[in-house]
Amino acid sequence: MPYSALSHLDCPRCGARHDADLVQGTCSCGSPLLARYDLDRVGVCPRDIAGRPPDLWRYHELLPVRAPGRVVSLGEGMTPLIALPRLGRALGVPNLLMKDEGLIPTGTFKARGAAVGISRAAELGVSAIAMPTNGNAGAAWSMYAARAGMRCLVVMPEAAPAITRAECAAAGAELYLVDGLIADAGKLVAGAVASRPGYQDTSTLREPYRIEGKKTMGLEIAEQLGWRLPGVIVYPTGGGVGIIGIYKALRELLELGWVHGDLPRLVAVQATGCAPIVQAFQAGAAASEPWPDAKTVAFGITVPNEGPNLFTSIASGRTLMLMCPAMPELIPCLKRQRAAQHRSNFNCSLIVFLRLSVHSHYGGHYFDAVPQILYPHVFVFSVLVVVIIRNGNINSNSAQLLFQNIQRQTSTQGRQFDYRLV
Repeated sequence: MPYSALSHLDCPRCGARHDADLVQGTCSCGSPLLARYDLDRVGVCPRDIAGRPPDLWRYHELLPVRAPGRVVSLGEGMTPLIALPRLGRALGVPNLLMKDEGLIPTGTFKARGAAVGISRAAELGVSAIAMPTNGNAGAAWSMYAARAGMRCLVVMPEAAPAITRAECAAAGAELYLVDGLIADAGKLVAGAVASRPGYQDTSTLREPYRIEGKKTMGLEIAEQLGWRLPGVIVYPTGGGVGIIGIYKALRELLELGWVHGDLPRLVAVQATGCAPIVQAFQAGAAASEPWPDAKTVAFGITVPNEGPNLFTSIASGRTLMLMCPAMPELIPCLKRQRAAQHRSNFNCSLIVFLRLSVHSHYGGHYFDAVPQILYPHVFVFSVLVVVIIRNGNINSNSAQLLFQNIQRQTSTQGRQFDYRLV
């Protein structure tokens, strides 16, 4: 039985098939490539997975690294689901759980993509990588590149949080700052890769394996919910790799027969100051356009152009885009979707991803506008949490009451929290 069931790479736009055992970037048509697996060769079942070590490599048949000796790991994955009974009572939402990605190496979910991306790059003989970043991804890829003994070039906006610069430098990365946004950093990276033999461009959606690491969030959610699917997943979106990965993971689990029923409705949330994917979705466009003068204190999702437009290519009738205020209290606007109300075998209706940063770059005020009851004792550099609302009867009225509650709490701190249900 193979360690990985990886078969090939394919292009979701033109259908071209690519060799997975060569270093690949994007398709000749410009689209990102997706890893595909021979699922008939996955000779395990959920019961077998349960007995494996608690990290993301427990799903190795569905990951691209072919040999266990090529895995580059710092113990990432299988972050806990934590019960939040007091918060649930305060918000009127029983059985509230939180999935805390702040416990992962480097402090953010970016370590998932870095672990799998670096492992596969090293397995294919890559000796150096280069990438633009808003901060957290650069810190994660720098750390895993150092773990693998690879050189790493990182370019980030000079406005990026100082702590992420320090993390890149501490890992030994070659770090440059640019007076601009992540798109400007990407142009410098492209030029550097063209002039540096042996470097691979690992920018968002320009190599196929970061998605594979991020998809383990979807695999874990399904396993931690007893191999059942939630009704809705709400996800704050910058480049879109996380939500693409979750979607891909759940499709693979359905094909394997490990889960059943309809896919969750996917809700991508962007700040009003930088929402190219939301804009493209609302316009019915097949691709997003660069967002002019992008600006939001949610720096990690300040991505004015997500690059190759794979994200909009997966948008369907079960995908919804929302814009929320570009404020630290970036709490997604929720609505129970009718298509998800027909579930009878499980009462988990919503999964909400909240990406929150508490970098000293913001003078310690980034959390201040969030109701203190929400995260009263979080002291990590960067957090991605999942709030799972398990209530089969949640509807637009209960969602509105929830946000009115948050609005009241934030107003007592002299800050404005606006919301919209769509």
